[in-house]
Amino acid sequence: MVSENLWNKTAARQEISAFSEDYRAFLTACKTERECVSYMADRLQAGGYQKLSDVIRENRPLASGDKVYADMMGKALLIFQIGKRPVTEGMRILGAHIDSPRLDLKQRPLYEDGELAMLDTHYYGGIKKYQWTALPLALHGVIVKKDGSVVRLSLGDGENDPVLGVSDLLPHLAGKQMEKKARECVEGENLNILAGSCPLEGENKDAVKAGILKLLKEQYSIEEEDFISAEIEAVPAGPARDYGLDRSMIMAYGQDDRVCAYTSFRAMIEMENPEYTSVCLLTDKEEIGSVGATGMHSRFFEDTVAEVMNACGCYSELALHRALRNTKVLSSDVSAAFDPNYPEVMDKNNCAYLGRGPVFNKYTGSRGKSGSNDANAEYIAWLRNILDKGGIGYQTSELGKVDAGGGGTIAYILANLGMEVIDCGVAVLNMHAPFEITSKIDVYETYRAYRVFLRG
Repeated sequence: MVSENLWNKTAARQEISAFSEDYRAFLTACKTERECVSYMADRLQAGGYQKLSDVIRENRPLASGDKVYADMMGKALLIFQIGKRPVTEGMRILGAHIDSPRLDLKQRPLYEDGELAMLDTHYYGGIKKYQWTALPLALHGVIVKKDGSVVRLSLGDGENDPVLGVSDLLPHLAGKQMEKKARECVEGENLNILAGSCPLEGENKDAVKAGILKLLKEQYSIEEEDFISAEIEAVPAGPARDYGLDRSMIMAYGQDDRVCAYTSFRAMIEMENPEYTSVCLLTDKEEIGSVGATGMHSRFFEDTVAEVMNACGCYSELALHRALRNTKVLSSDVSAAFDPNYPEVMDKNNCAYLGRGPVFNKYTGSRGKSGSNDANAEYIAWLRNILDKGGIGYQTSELGKVDAGGGGTIAYILANLGMEVIDCGVAVLNMHAPFEITSKIDVYETYRAYRVFLRG
C-alpha cells in the first residue's frame, strides 16, 4: 500500500530528460489556449491527421486506423483515432483542459493616470491576487478587427522584448495593507498593468497613453477601439525552467493543466491501431466552471462524437448513447502535491507526493464530496490491473484534509453522460501560482500511464 519514489526504480533517466526537454519547449511556446490548439494542430497535420470538417464536407467515410481532429473556436480540441472495434463498444478518452489562471485585459483597458499608461485587467480563475504583483508579465492573444482580419500578439517573451507588470506598495508605506487578510491585501480592481511612461512629443492631453497608441498603430496596425474585439491575456513572462539543484523538477506557468494536456496529446499521437477508438479531449474554461461554447458543459463533445460516428456509418441517437455508456475516461487533471512547508492541510496517508507517479483521485469536490465524480470501485480495479501489467507506478490522493478545502475537474460532467470516469494526473506544487512545479519523473510516468490506458 506504500507508493514508492520512482527515481529509485527507474532505468530511463535519458528518456525522462528528453521528454522533459520537449515538454518545457511546449510550455514556453503555449501560454494560452489558442496557442495550445495552434501548436497541436500543426503537429496533428504533420502526423497524418485530417480535419474532421474536411471529412464531413467531402462526405468521406472513416474506418479503423483513420485519424481526425476538430477544434472549437480555436480554443478547444478533439482528436480521434478510429479503433478496430465499433465505436458503439466504447472509446478510451483522455480529457484535459488547456486554460490556466491569468489576468485578462478588459475591453477598454488603456488609460493614463499620474502620467503613466495603464492597462485595466479582470483576473481569470482562482488566484491569490497578491502573487501577481511585482512580477514580469507578457501579453499574448488576438485582436480581431472589424474587417475580420486577426492580429496575433505575443509581447514579453521574446529575447529582446520589454516586459510589463503590476506594481506593489513598498514595505515602508504598506502598514495598512499588511494588516488586511491575504485575499484583500491586493484588490482585483488594483491589478492594473503598468504599460508605459514616455509622453508622445507634441501631445498635451494623456500624452503617455497617446504614445502607447502610436506604438500599437506602428507595430500592430491596431486602433484603440480594436481592444473591444480582442482577447489578450497577461501571463508570467519567461521560459519554462529546470527546477532544483539536481534539475529533477520543472518550473513554469500554466502546468495546471497543460502538463496533463501535453502528456495526453503525446500519448494520443504516438498511438497506432488501437483496439478501441482513442480520443484526446482538450477543453477550455475549466478554471471558471467549464462554461461557454468552448467549455465542457457545451455540446461540442457530443456533437463531434456524433459526427465521427456518422462518418463511420454507425450513428443514431441510441448508438451515440450506447457508445458513451461503454466508454472509459481518464479526466487528466492535476492534483495538489504534499508541501513540507504546509503539512497541516494534508492527510499524509491520503495525499500525493512529488516523484511517486500519476495521481488518482477517486473523488474531488468539497464539503462531503459536493460537486465531485466518485469513481466506481470496479473501474478502479480495471485500471489497477492494466497499470500493474504495464509496469506503471502510481499513487492515490485526496485534495487535502476533509473540510480543508477542495476543488473540481471536468470528471463529473463526463460522468453525467454515463461514462466511467476517474481523475488521473500529475502532482503539482504552487498550483494556480504564476509559476508551478512538477517532477520530471511524474510527467514521464503519467505519459506512460496514458499510453497503457489507450491500449487497454
